Amino acid sequence: MTFLRRNYGWMIVALLAVLPLIPLLKILTKEGESNIGMLYHISGEFAIRWMTAVLTCTPFFILFGVTNLFVRQTMGIATAIWSLLHFTLFIWAEGFLETFTQVNYVAGFMATLILIPLFISSNRKSMKRLNAIWKKLQRFAYVAILLSLIHVAILEKTWLIYAVVVSLGFMIRIPFVKEKIIRYRLRKA
Repeated sequence: MTFLRRNYGWMIVALLAVLPLIPLLKILTKEGESNIGMLYHISGEFAIRWMTAVLTCTPFFILFGVTNLFVRQTMGIATAIWSLLHFTLFIWAEGFLETFTQVNYVAGFMATLILIPLFISSNRKSMKRLNAIWKKLQRFAYVAILLSLIHVAILEKTWLIYAVVVSLGFMIRIPFVKEKIIRYRLRKA
């Protein structure tokens, strides 16, 4: 019971990250190229949703004072897995060389490449071993979200909501704004 009480946050995130795979696997078992194309679009949507969600963790902490590093790590892992799944399905449907034919594909590919070391280092051992470097490495997530937004914007998908949420998150992180919000929150409490 103590395990559940301490770890329920990341367990819920992991469950939310895995559940959408069930209907996707049903689609994947049906033959047809249109199914693969649909799958890589859906997986891309989930990838950018998770990336946006993980980048809202710090602004959420600034606004409400609630934080959980392991929930954030689980969200980052979900982001990387969905991104890798998206890229794998894209290669399956279109071929690897197609990755380099358009700017938006290159931006998505670069974002996925950035997420790989972040994914590999998203564990407690890496945090201890890399120490201060770990935090610097994790900042590359900002570059990945910008590349992902470029990828989605060029595709003319529903990118605006993600851009607004990420932009608001970046504005809340500005030291002056952050300090003002935290001071107000602590005074009110």
